[in-house]
This record gives sequence, structure tokens and C-alpha cells, in this order.
Amino acid sequence: QVQVVESGGGLVQPGGSLRLSCAASASIFSTTTMGWYRQAPGKQRELVSTTTNTGNRNYVDSVKGRFTISIDNAKNMVYLQMNSLKPEETAVSYCRVVVAGTGVYWGRGTKVIGSS
Repeated sequence: QVQVVESGGGLVQPGGSLRLSCAASASIFSTTTMGWYRQAPGKQRELVSTTTNTGNRNYVDSVKGRFTISIDNAKNMVYLQMNSLKPEETAVSYCRVVVAGTGVYWGRGTKVIGSS
């Protein structure tokens, strides 16, 4: 079973920054896609950003120019740098890992609280 663990959430002021980290027990070289989702109170979980081991990166329109997804292959880590955070972006952020030939794995989430 592949383990996925997020960290880096916390309370942030409007316009502030946080860097989320996701550690996976599977090598990133074996993955197809790694990504971040978020679920705000009372809302459906939504895709924020994804990246592949071929270098493709995608972002939901609302975070383009503010968020950056990156990978450290040696450490099997994926990061999400979030800048200029807004109060309405309070959410639990989840890391999603697709392992080629194995399946899809989710972390348990890390909470991002945007103050207002």
C-alpha cells in the first residue's frame, strides 16, 4: 500500500503564503500524476494543480500565477507553493498520487485556514 502524507497547512493572513508538502512512499518515477485538491467548507472537492513525471503542469484558473507545484524526485515529494492567499481559500488540501500499474492514493489532508 502506498502511503501519502501531507503537511504544511496552517493559519495564514490574507495575502500570505504557505508551502504544502506531500510525501509518498512510492517513487515519483513510478507515478503518472501527482496533484493537489482542496475542499472548502460546504463545497465539493476540487482540483487545484497536477503534475506528471513528463513535466506537464496544470492549474485551476483561479490559482494561476499564485500557486506553483513542484517535485523533488530524490525525496519522493511534491510541493504546492501558495502565494497571495485569499480568505475564501480556506480548505482542507489533499495530495493525490497515481502510481502507474498500481492505483490511486490519497493523503488524509492538511488544513489551510485563511483569516479574514
